[in-house]
Amino acid sequence: MSKISEIESTPNPNAMKFILKEPLTYGVTRSYDSAAHAKGDPLASALFAIPHVTNVFYVDHWLTVTQDGQANWQELLKQLAVPIRAASAETQLQSQVAPAENEAGVAVSIEDTLRLAQINELLDQQIRPYLQSDGGDLKVLKLEGNTLTIHYQGACGSCPTSLAGTLSAVENLVRTIEPDLQLVAV
Repeated sequence: MSKISEIESTPNPNAMKFILKEPLTYGVTRSYDSAAHAKGDPLASALFAIPHVTNVFYVDHWLTVTQDGQANWQELLKQLAVPIRAASAETQLQSQVAPAENEAGVAVSIEDTLRLAQINELLDQQIRPYLQSDGGDLKVLKLEGNTLTIHYQGACGSCPTSLAGTLSAVENLVRTIEPDLQLVAV
C-alpha cells in the first residue's frame, strides 16, 4: 500500500504531483492520455474513473495526475488519494508487460540507434531532471532522417510552457550535437 509523502503543485495549473514513500514501478514509466489507453493498469484505470482526470503519468516514487480544469483541486485530491494509497508496485507489475517494439513499431538502424542514444543521454543529463521535478517528462518517439519526434508526459503534456519555451530549449540543446535536427512534439 502506497503512502503519500507529499503533494506538489506543478507549473501546469491542471496537474498535481504525488510523491510516494514506496515505489509504484522500478524504473518503468507509465503514461496514459485516456481511460482506454489505461486498460489493464489497475491504478490508472481507477484514477480515470474519477471525473475530470485527463492524464495519468507515473514512475518509481511519484505520480502526476492532470485534470480538465473544471474540478476543484481540494475535492479532487481527496478522491485521487484513495486509489493511490491502495496501489502497490506488486499489483502494478503483475498487470503490465513492457512493449516488445519501439513506439513507431519500426526497426531502427544501428546508426540511428547510436544517434538516439546520444540524444537521450543529453536529455537525461540536462532536460529530464527538470521536467521530472515538475511532475512530467518527455519521451523520444522516433527519429526519421533529421526529424526527432517527442511526446511530453505528465504535467508537461498540457502545459503551455512545454509547447513553447521548453520545446525551444530542447531543440537548441539537441542541435548542439546535430545542428540540422528538427524537433516535433506530438
